[in-house]
Amino acid sequence: MLNKMDDIHQLEQLDKQHFLHPTSSIEQQQTLGPAFIFREGKGIYLSDVKGNVVIDGMSSLWNVNIGHGRLEIGEAAREQMAKLAYSSCFATFSNEPAIRLAAKLAKIAPGQLSAVFYTSGGSEANDTAYKLARHYWSIKGMPEKKKIISRTKSYHGVSVGATSATGLQPFREFSGSLAPDFLHVDQFDTDELRQLIIREGAESIAAFLAEPVQGAGGVHIPPENYFAEVRKICDEFNLLLITDEVITGFGRTGKWFGIEHYGVTPDMMCIAKGITSGYAQLGGVMISKEINETFKQRSGGTFLHGFTYSGHATACAIALKNLEIIEREQLVSNAKVRGDELLAGLKQLKNESEIIENVRALGLMAAIEFKENKTTTPFSPQVVAEAAKRGLICRAVTFNGQDTVVIAPPLIIKKAEVEKVIQILRETINA
Repeated sequence: MLNKMDDIHQLEQLDKQHFLHPTSSIEQQQTLGPAFIFREGKGIYLSDVKGNVVIDGMSSLWNVNIGHGRLEIGEAAREQMAKLAYSSCFATFSNEPAIRLAAKLAKIAPGQLSAVFYTSGGSEANDTAYKLARHYWSIKGMPEKKKIISRTKSYHGVSVGATSATGLQPFREFSGSLAPDFLHVDQFDTDELRQLIIREGAESIAAFLAEPVQGAGGVHIPPENYFAEVRKICDEFNLLLITDEVITGFGRTGKWFGIEHYGVTPDMMCIAKGITSGYAQLGGVMISKEINETFKQRSGGTFLHGFTYSGHATACAIALKNLEIIEREQLVSNAKVRGDELLAGLKQLKNESEIIENVRALGLMAAIEFKENKTTTPFSPQVVAEAAKRGLICRAVTFNGQDTVVIAPPLIIKKAEVEKVIQILRETINA
């Protein structure tokens, strides 16, 4: 630990001067400095340079599924780096970890999803899915099928295509320049989806895109039969169904993938985050056997899409070890059990509080929605700030008039730790 306040102050000043933070308040950073400078993680806990210890109630960014400080992951990375840290996968070059991970993903993925295109993260995965969908229709003789339909309150990333698909307006307004051919419908209105397809013409639409549970938009869980109806509409109008499992994948919802709760299979599936539990940057798009065969049979010349780090050997080795840990420690089922306990605790908080409108959860994705607060600032930023002081990191969602706190702890969380999370939230809301 840094033992001199001068050293900490220097770090804070360097942060202000040289580090432009993602999705942060520049004004707050420049006025108050970094909220935490973390130096160590262990299990569900993070500690900072000042000696503060907090529960990582968001798995950092919904991604540290196996928890912090897993030495097995470091050893897997070291072993792979000592042999082959990285080599290009362009021009049909390959490496063993990328091949074995692709086979593993095909084994655990739902339905006929059988091949993967690797990316460096979720935004790249989403942009890739849109390009692959358009390429698929083009080589099938329908190049006019380009439009992507997404939903309100959705989040798909911050690259240009992913931002254009995102249904949270502040993200779309950030640069003032969006990609063409993206449309949005109400988050759970299948009638509106059907009418939009008819109005635009199915011959112009490539795919419908959806998160099984909307994460960054406030943990919105679809009503019963929603995805069954979506699958039916996509089949009826000859659209691809793309699910964005960047947050919901790899056990987060109490199943390997969130879409498995609804009994349907997508044609493409975006993955990232929990695939490595944040120990390395990795993402991908899984495609169905039919799409993969179409690419093999009809794509002439060079498949002109790829990233420098597609199939990164070390990242893939880390992912393999991460998936091994998830299976060995039965973290998918633990997410369901602990998620049920978390939801029960949140329901008790709702019964105790006059300011909570609603609580919801699926596995270890949970939300507390507050009642409309016309007289003061929204409750959720105040709750998040106070919870941090009391030892819990959670996240406020205030887009589109929402006032919600979201919680997504690591999948290794224990019953006593769930109870501790609930107690901190209780004390925070009472305060």
